[in-house]
Amino acid sequence: MKSEEELWSLLREAYHMPYGAAQIALVEQVMAHADAGEHEQLRLASRMFATTAYVHGGEPARSFVTFSWCRAEYDKHPERFDADDEHTLLWHFKYMVNGLLKFPAVPLARTHDVLDDMERRFRAGGHSLHAVYAYRYVVAAHLDDPSAGDWYAKWCAAPRDRNSDCAGCDPGAKVDHLVTQGRDEEALAMAGPVLAGQLTCIEQPQSILTSLLVPFARTGRLDEAVDAHRKAYRRLRGNIADLQSIADHVEFCARTGNETRGLELVQRHLSWLDRAPTPQAEMQFAAAAALLLGRVEPGLPIGDTTAGELGARLATRARELAAKFDERNGNAAVSRRTEATLAAATLVDHLPLTAEARHLAGRRPGRPGTAGSPAASGLVRAELPALPDDPAALLDRAWELYDEHRIEAATAAFERFDELLPDPPADLAARRLEGKARLAAVRDDGGQAAGALFQEVAAAYQALGAQLKALEAEARAVLCRDADDAMLAALAALTERIVAHPDADADTRAEARLRAEWALLRLERPTDALAAVDAAVAEGPQGPALRAELAGRRARVLMILEEYEEAEVVAGESLELYAALGNPPPAAIPAVIRGHALGNIERYDESVASFDIALGLDAERMLRLNALVGRGRARLAWGRAAEAVDDLVEAVADHVSHGEDIPAALVRHDLAAAYLQAGLALDAAEAGESALDVFDRAGAQEQADRVRYLLSRIYRELGEAEQALGLLEGLAAGLEGYDDPHARGRMLQEAGQVLYDMDRDAEAAERFTAAADVFKSCGNMLSELHCRRMRALSLRWAGDLPTAVAAVDEADELVRQFETTAHRDEPWLIWQKAMLGCDAARVYIGDGRPADAAGRCEAAGEALRQIGALGEALDADFLHAECLMRLGDPAGAEARLRGVLGVAPRGSRIEQNTAWMLAESLEAQGRSEEAEQIRGAYLQQ
Repeated sequence: MKSEEELWSLLREAYHMPYGAAQIALVEQVMAHADAGEHEQLRLASRMFATTAYVHGGEPARSFVTFSWCRAEYDKHPERFDADDEHTLLWHFKYMVNGLLKFPAVPLARTHDVLDDMERRFRAGGHSLHAVYAYRYVVAAHLDDPSAGDWYAKWCAAPRDRNSDCAGCDPGAKVDHLVTQGRDEEALAMAGPVLAGQLTCIEQPQSILTSLLVPFARTGRLDEAVDAHRKAYRRLRGNIADLQSIADHVEFCARTGNETRGLELVQRHLSWLDRAPTPQAEMQFAAAAALLLGRVEPGLPIGDTTAGELGARLATRARELAAKFDERNGNAAVSRRTEATLAAATLVDHLPLTAEARHLAGRRPGRPGTAGSPAASGLVRAELPALPDDPAALLDRAWELYDEHRIEAATAAFERFDELLPDPPADLAARRLEGKARLAAVRDDGGQAAGALFQEVAAAYQALGAQLKALEAEARAVLCRDADDAMLAALAALTERIVAHPDADADTRAEARLRAEWALLRLERPTDALAAVDAAVAEGPQGPALRAELAGRRARVLMILEEYEEAEVVAGESLELYAALGNPPPAAIPAVIRGHALGNIERYDESVASFDIALGLDAERMLRLNALVGRGRARLAWGRAAEAVDDLVEAVADHVSHGEDIPAALVRHDLAAAYLQAGLALDAAEAGESALDVFDRAGAQEQADRVRYLLSRIYRELGEAEQALGLLEGLAAGLEGYDDPHARGRMLQEAGQVLYDMDRDAEAAERFTAAADVFKSCGNMLSELHCRRMRALSLRWAGDLPTAVAAVDEADELVRQFETTAHRDEPWLIWQKAMLGCDAARVYIGDGRPADAAGRCEAAGEALRQIGALGEALDADFLHAECLMRLGDPAGAEARLRGVLGVAPRGSRIEQNTAWMLAESLEAQGRSEEAEQIRGAYLQQ
């Protein structure tokens, strides 16, 4: 049994937690122990807080019980309620009226009873009826009662008091009324102070921004509409209590041509329906989702169903719930509103809410375009000459297109041949059958169906007496088997027969030997694959196209072997050979390989140029996408994030338009990094979150965790420290016991830094301790030193000075160990040692030891300057001056401070602090006039 003091401590901890399941669990634990221990005041306090926690944590039905308990307790024991408790109880009446209305199983009379009781208590206490009128309006509006307008007028006329909704939420609720009346301009004017940031609370500005989505769109304020959606949805997306507001964003996506964005929202929150906070929220989300799903392709797969089937189910669900509300209310008002949602008209044909949406204009998810369509993300290909009408010439052209890697065009040519000559002679039939087999091999990566077709091809050529062509077809059939030693042996036997055939020229022999490369790569034997390519080259092929292909294949294997420099050279040779042929489409392959090789050896400008070559050729869609993503990544690594964003957005849009969720998510990870580097943290968060949703649904844990780590950095940039901390601690927990202690240590270290930045210093010290212990276990002394140093500093600010001093001693011992090694003169160790000196000084100042503090940081500034850490050097000199001031040596402090002031950036924090302390040191020396000059020059800017 926990003591009463421990329970109060837990309740205070719950106050500071974010709303949600964890907070609810903790407050329920306090309630249970308070009941068991008969701690009357704690029983009251925990239930009062639980009511709020349930409402904002997405479980409002449970708040009815705690509220009723508190109301009854007040009537029995009013002396247990102080003024704040009484105010909170009156405030909770508003929660109850609003909440009861959202459950059709609760009789309407009960809501009216609570509302009447609320008014009675407000009148008895001499309070304004402002809040009472507001909630009488809410009930009337829910019922479409004509009295709603009268209650709205009374609400607006009554004076506000401390029981009224806050100055941010009250106008927000009035905005909702104005919007339903079509009074958009009045709604926007009323929202002005909230939008200006003057009036905020836990529900604002996201609530009022959501209410303004439609008015912004209807009045042509489209940029404001986009901004409202993005800002509001970010604040809403993590809390199930906001499901009803999220439904408004889904509906907005559906009505503004943002089906792709809306589909992401539906898939992200669909599982919440099974634990929706209220039936009303469930109904409205189901209706909005059904509207959205009705605007995408019906056959689009969504989980184990399709958009059409899911949309129909959700529409039925919304209508069934609406009918229950109608039965409870005695009219059809809720059903009318639900049907209006299900049939909501378009507000704007297409209002792009995200960067990639601009590349998907006019497209619907699940409706893939042709690879040459401009809508397929701008990967536009050149127009090809018209196909010939002569069947023999058409078949020749089909094979030319195949050899040029124009697979879709080749397919169309073969199909046209079938139309023109459905019953071809045997020689043409064999060539056509081989084309069918080759295309099948491309499409199913050489599976069993392709293997069976190649066997038919071999038989057809045998019948024509074309033995060499039959052997080649048999070899291709073998390649379609599962890769194993038996397959390799069969392929080798056929290869030798082909090579020994009297009709086999050098090109035929080279092609035969090259086939082993693909089989060996499938068996993850790249060294042997390289030998196969070299054997093909040794046959001395004469065909220019084959020689170019061989160089490209060799470059590819070298890339797999991570021989990047040689791969770059060989890919360049392939490009030169293709250039002599007029740069046909296959030249894009070595251009892409060379681009990746150059990126791996950090020659990013050349890498981008190589990808430019690939994108300038008329290559197939997937190869062009590879080049586009490669160029984006090279630009990102090169520090050209804005250009990288353009490439990566285009690639994401293309994948999305073809329904390729996982590839799109992989690129979105890079896109999020590019946005972050470009200073667009909000865009980065949206890209990362979209990628994370896909990876989580697919169970791709490794990729999901990579995105989570990136999002932790993005959230820190956005000032969303709690979200960043949650991700880092989740990652650290997932790595516990895993064989990557460095990664776990890094997650703990970064979690410690986030807590330190949040001034949660005791918790920060715990994380730094855990990280240091992990790094120690894996022999990473440098990271351990950093964490020991940060632990000491965290403990100093947490007020635990004895432990902080001991932590400094631990860090000092690590430095001594480093200094016995060859690392003593390394810049990183000089930096860490100097920073430790400064942190130790801060600890000693807190411990009342200014002389020891001065000794620790005296030489730090000069050491940092020697390694070019000029900003840290200024901080160290300032800290030493502070120590000298504490030691009663203002003249010594003055010398240090003037040195800092002479080089500190104008207007910077360090300049301002230094000027202030310099004035103090001059005052201490009796030089008041000089002190005033310093203040006038630096502190009154």
